[in-house]
Amino acid sequence: MPELPEVEALAAFLRETAADLTVARVEPVAVNALKTFDPPFSTLVGAALVTVQRHGKFLDLVFAAADGERLDLVTHLARAGWLQWKAKQPRTPARPGRGPLALRVVFTDGSGFDLTEAGTQKRLAVYLVRDPAQVDGISRLGVDPLSPEFTRDVLAALLAESGRAQIKGVITDQSKIAGVGNAYSDEALWVARLSPFRPATALTATEVDQLHAAVTGMLRDAADAARGLAAADLKAEKKLGLKVHGQTGLPCPRCADTIREVSFSDRSLQYCPTCQTDGRPLADRRLSKLLK
Repeated sequence: MPELPEVEALAAFLRETAADLTVARVEPVAVNALKTFDPPFSTLVGAALVTVQRHGKFLDLVFAAADGERLDLVTHLARAGWLQWKAKQPRTPARPGRGPLALRVVFTDGSGFDLTEAGTQKRLAVYLVRDPAQVDGISRLGVDPLSPEFTRDVLAALLAESGRAQIKGVITDQSKIAGVGNAYSDEALWVARLSPFRPATALTATEVDQLHAAVTGMLRDAADAARGLAAADLKAEKKLGLKVHGQTGLPCPRCADTIREVSFSDRSLQYCPTCQTDGRPLADRRLSKLLK
């Protein structure tokens, strides 16, 4: 799943590659991915790309129509979505089918991008709005962890108001902290040496310090590593930087214990028992508790 660092890098790539280009064609292919109908997506034809922004894990392409009206093409790539840039798009229109293509945008110079989604769970979302705040997911976003507003005290307050909720769920709740997903939450908790199932209010002041430093430092490092990369290279870069997420069965790079996994119905998390749970494994079931 693309998270904050990858979406930030995609925004930078598009600002550098496609700024000021004018839309020649818009081809919606997967109707289920389109979450708005007014204005129609055809309104983008003739509009120029002004800039590209990020709101949490949402990618926002800001266009100016010929009459100066602002149009925001917003997408949430969900778990298996991606943006594929092409220097030369096909001249023939895309056809609906069972393939991964959801939306194609072609600029007047022939370049453009495809929004695609692999797999059978179709969760890619595409919106065309006049103000990004019209997208419900954006209007509900919490603090951006790379912004100056995300201080240690802000994190402490979020944990305090979350009561006995598990800290893994707190830092991935987009209404609290915008942009952290399953992978980078695993990484941050490993860096901070915290169990994903610790209750939010059980953290000591020192542990809150450690968690804040881990979240901000890990995200900045990942964003720095992704900066300047082409869209096609971002997934591979993310995988190279992960220490525990997706590493089940491999040795922990810090203590050499075996990385373990807790599986849920539609996702999983990874952790190191020695580094994070005092050597005790977590039961591999939803709402897991430490085995006694």
